Amino acid sequence: MKKTVYAALAGGLALTLTACSSNGPAAPVPSGTTVPSPSGSTPAAGPALADTAVRALAGTDTDPFDQVRRLQAPPGWKVDVWARVPGARLLAWTPDGRLLVSRPRSGDVLALVPGKDDAAPTRGTLISGLNQPHGLAFRGDTLYVAESDRVDSFTYRTGVLSDRRVVVEGLPDAKSPELRGTYAHALKSVTVGRDGAVYVSIGSTGNVSVEDRDAVPQRAAVLRVSAGGGRPEVFARGVRNGTGLAVDPDGAVWTAVNNRDNVAYPVDRDYDGDGTADQGRTLQAYVNDHPLEPLARLTRGRDLGWPYCNPDPDVELGAKDSPLSYTRRPFVRDVQHNSDGGKLDCAALPPVEQGLAAHSAPLGLSFTGSPGLPGGYGSGALVGVHGSWNRTPPRAPQVSFFPSRAGTLGPEQVVLTGFQAPDGSRWGRPVMAVQGPDRALYVSDDLAGAVYRLTAPRG
Repeated sequence: MKKTVYAALAGGLALTLTACSSNGPAAPVPSGTTVPSPSGSTPAAGPALADTAVRALAGTDTDPFDQVRRLQAPPGWKVDVWARVPGARLLAWTPDGRLLVSRPRSGDVLALVPGKDDAAPTRGTLISGLNQPHGLAFRGDTLYVAESDRVDSFTYRTGVLSDRRVVVEGLPDAKSPELRGTYAHALKSVTVGRDGAVYVSIGSTGNVSVEDRDAVPQRAAVLRVSAGGGRPEVFARGVRNGTGLAVDPDGAVWTAVNNRDNVAYPVDRDYDGDGTADQGRTLQAYVNDHPLEPLARLTRGRDLGWPYCNPDPDVELGAKDSPLSYTRRPFVRDVQHNSDGGKLDCAALPPVEQGLAAHSAPLGLSFTGSPGLPGGYGSGALVGVHGSWNRTPPRAPQVSFFPSRAGTLGPEQVVLTGFQAPDGSRWGRPVMAVQGPDRALYVSDDLAGAVYRLTAPRG
């Protein structure tokens, strides 16, 4: 077992540079062109985006930024490669204005200390020797860190951690004996409720693994546990992989879910035009847009249906040419695992508040405070869309924004995209976006090994 190491963060530490491989160049777009969302991206409302060159700050211009990269962002916004952080995943701001970055593969959490003006930040290791640290959350001066098998809390003071305390341990991960040989979702996310309780997401063992709903501790669930530790309770279930986990300004717990792959066609009709009924068949044309990825407000006891019920984006169930909708969508029976409704009554499940297109692979979730993002966006939720494998063409990586409307969330808007070329190759994949104390938007990218800073025009 690795030894856990705490490190004080000296302001003068140099930024470490590490090259990261590229998945191929993006197609060039003429400078200043206003562009729609790229092929394979999530259909979304909101203002058109403008092409902008990504600016690499001093010392950050190694692969893939040793050539000009272009992204689409709100008109007039600047996109900087603020820091190079290989394997950058989830983000959290400290009370004293440092940006924490989890790195599961490296087993550590880094802290980026902003420099003056456009200077790249200095970097230090806050803690190392951890078991795939992923989720990060603050409540006051207490930091919660979710490893793949536990959640601990620490007292945070000016770049130094102390007083490590166990919140919950023994969580199932890929190293658990019963999970060897599977691709179990090992990474955990964590957030802290207004009542001080800790919420942690436990991903499923597989794409469809019905035994997860009865496992101890339960998988495909969001658990709730006292901040002081103790036995966790199941807060919400049927959550296949709720990597996005956050509390909104009103105190509600939300999750953004990586939903299942290869769902079968649920209706007794001919979908692909070959003259035979397709119910129960896995058809790529149907899989491309089904099921949607939930962005759901959780309450105690809520069930998001997996793997028995699927949130459906079709306005007309199963129609090949049905318009797609992602707001307050109902659930339909999974024809492979709940064809007669005996496992779970899908019609009784509350509709999903919002959603993303199938195979978006939402990861980090955060909420902006008031007044929110500049440029007319305002308050709402930010989602890092990692992009898919299980779609033709692949769903494009991007950063999405859901405006806050009367206590709920409005339809998805794209804030940043352009990481994927028309042939499906990618040079970057956003993981999480958070607003900084300076109102700028900070975005982690685990493929490019970067943290971007997006700044709106002044005025």
